[in-house]
Amino acid sequence: MQTILVIDDDDSLRDTIGVLFEREGFRTILAADGKSGLDQAILAKPALIVTDLRLPDISGVEVCKRLRTSGVQTPIVVLSAVGEEIDKVLLLEIGADDYIVKPFGTRELLARVRAVLRRSPSEPHKVLSFADVEVNLERRVVTRKGNEVKFTPAEYNLLTFFLQNPDRPLSRDMILNSVWGYESFPNTRTVDAHVVRLRQKLEADANCPRHFITLHKVGYRFLP
Repeated sequence: MQTILVIDDDDSLRDTIGVLFEREGFRTILAADGKSGLDQAILAKPALIVTDLRLPDISGVEVCKRLRTSGVQTPIVVLSAVGEEIDKVLLLEIGADDYIVKPFGTRELLARVRAVLRRSPSEPHKVLSFADVEVNLERRVVTRKGNEVKFTPAEYNLLTFFLQNPDRPLSRDMILNSVWGYESFPNTRTVDAHVVRLRQKLEADANCPRHFITLHKVGYRFLP
């Protein structure tokens, strides 16, 4: 049974989300503020964290930052209210895996959470590799020729999506929806920019890629 940590200072919403997840077969841990949420994220090691953007002591953004800085790579879904200033790119770059705007429907919340969990490794100690690259899915660590290569959360999620879908034609829209969790992330050039970064970090020759292949008028194909 997977555990989901819910961090929200709204007692009613927090309890409602907790009951929803439990009905769907998850175990839930509830926290009313950022500090207790951070403690639970480290101690309980949940499969996923759902956190409000605005919390009374430590904000949802700060929760993301502190967890990622301390090496905790648990997937995070951020909740934000309509009208709040939210920089979608910033949230992804600081470590959030997806965001949902309030008010939201229960089906949307469950769909987003399940999508993020699907992108997260469930098999312990699983290592995927190609050429001179190894990706430890449990530790979220990428090495090339034995040396660790640093990735932003978005770059890492894109890399693992490619690894889990080898030799398949993948459209840009499919990649956006699967990796970022929604269909209208700025535009498809976002995918192109992130593929360029993967090539620069992992290809022997970024200008003549052998693994991250462009498919004209389609998208990309990953060849291990």
